[in-house]
Amino acid sequence: MDYYIHPTAIVEAGAKIGSGTKVWLYSHLMPDCEVGERCQIGQGVYVGRGVKIGNVVKVQNHVSIYENVEIEYDVFCGPSMVFTNVINPRAFIERKHEFKRTLIKKGASIGANATLVCGIVCGRYSFIGAGAVVTKNVPDYALVTGVPARQRAWVCQCAVQLLEVKKDHYSCPECTKNYIFHQEDGLKENHGD
Repeated sequence: MDYYIHPTAIVEAGAKIGSGTKVWLYSHLMPDCEVGERCQIGQGVYVGRGVKIGNVVKVQNHVSIYENVEIEYDVFCGPSMVFTNVINPRAFIERKHEFKRTLIKKGASIGANATLVCGIVCGRYSFIGAGAVVTKNVPDYALVTGVPARQRAWVCQCAVQLLEVKKDHYSCPECTKNYIFHQEDGLKENHGD
């Protein structure tokens, strides 16, 4: 076995776990979920049927990842953050056929206690602040905070807030990567082409 499962964790038959992954105390992985390589699945995490989690994903304690959620590579899910999968739940009405897809793209970070309403996309390297309530798509590299979440700034791939050096041109004060904003394409890394 090239992954670690704590003795208190439950991993149902049919769950796939990549090499180097660690599943900690009291977590529960349902059948047909896929967890990539070198992931950290914290204490008390639930991973639903059919959920796909890419490589090098960190899911902190007490996160439930429900059906129709897909998490790409290098994503951080902070402690007790919340995914949903139904827009209008009622205990007495079954709406499993109405589950909406939520996609978290490569490199995104989701802060502690943030809530993501289902059916949205969090862009590449986006940063969701702690306690934010995300009700609509988040662009690549966007920093969103608040209730409801609103974009406050742009962040670098290294998660440092970008500085605008001239109109629609941004630079990271820490790693010195440069970015350019295009109305049609959003913020993209500028390789000087």
